[in-house]
Amino acid sequence: MEPPLPQDDNLPEPPGLRFLRLLVTVLTGVMIAGIVVIVALIWSRYSNARAPLPEVITLPSGAQATAFTQGADWYAVVTESDEILIFDRATGALRQRMRVEAEE
Repeated sequence: MEPPLPQDDNLPEPPGLRFLRLLVTVLTGVMIAGIVVIVALIWSRYSNARAPLPEVITLPSGAQATAFTQGADWYAVVTESDEILIFDRATGALRQRMRVEAEE
């Protein structure tokens, strides 16, 4: 019969386990840093992609806006009377007026 092994909590860590623990810690840090960099790149890319909103939009008399969208050199306003008004971004002049009709 073999003698029981000593129950010592202060046994030295095997060198392979120490290396594995260090490797897992370093890889965890690299993964966290990589995710932070990817999120920062996506955020910076999309935060600068939007065109600035116009200071003032002058609608024709009686028109009430219900929606707004914009492109590179234009912006559009949808009104309560089912019209889409497209304005020039540089001048603010009305470029086009379209009536939205329901399909039957």
